[in-house]
Amino acid sequence: MATGSGRFQDKAALVTGGASGIGLAVVEALRAEGADVLVVDRDEDRASAVAERTGARAHAADVSDRDAMRGAAEDAEKAFGRLDVAHLNAGVTTGETVIDQLSTEAYRRALSVNVDGVVFGVQAVAPVMERSGGGSIVVTGSLASLVAYPVDPIYALTKHAVMGFVRGVAQQLIDRGIAISVVCPGFVRTPLLGEEYAGMFDNADFPLLEPEEVGATVLTAAATAEPGAVYVCQPGRTNESYKFRGVPGPRTADKSAVGAPPEPGRTPR
Repeated sequence: MATGSGRFQDKAALVTGGASGIGLAVVEALRAEGADVLVVDRDEDRASAVAERTGARAHAADVSDRDAMRGAAEDAEKAFGRLDVAHLNAGVTTGETVIDQLSTEAYRRALSVNVDGVVFGVQAVAPVMERSGGGSIVVTGSLASLVAYPVDPIYALTKHAVMGFVRGVAQQLIDRGIAISVVCPGFVRTPLLGEEYAGMFDNADFPLLEPEEVGATVLTAAATAEPGAVYVCQPGRTNESYKFRGVPGPRTADKSAVGAPPEPGRTPR
């Protein structure tokens, strides 16, 4: 199926939430670039249909289950002999704006898929990548990782958490030859957004991203393999690496600036 530049020729990849939306676009792009791909999704039938159409391999798993994610990574290694790229993409919204109307079920589901799915995903793929000589992990974040999103504050909470995790774990992973980065798209025309909400954007002449545009950014992030990088993806703009502003550091009693804190290997109290 390879018809692209071949950047990922002879590479093996795993994509969560790969049966629709951004994940599907990434599966198709990776296959076009020559990669073997494991499509991981809760919906076994849809994952199998995508795999059959693209020449990928399907694996049904719930990303919020640690053992299930380990099983997916092991399946990729067994099938392809290696794992070079992982796109941890699966995500859900709560569909709730008013915080005191949020159900416990919706709250826990959002955290388990959006946060646990990334943490468990990294835990699962990192050892396999290390055995393969290194690799690249790309996490789907959101503009809600960087700014307030009052429409769904719990979704924003989870995407802020993902951002903090990626930036916090980047150094220890690169020490193992694994680069982790995050792609933060604006509003994307996917099933997660919904047809009604997408129609509101269209009626307001507000441009939406297409999944393929985000997929191209994901492949750029995977190929660049810059640890801790954050890519903002918006319609009509080139892929931009987001630069964080540093926070003010402490000063001593005589008002002298203090350098970097010591690193004792534990969180300071």
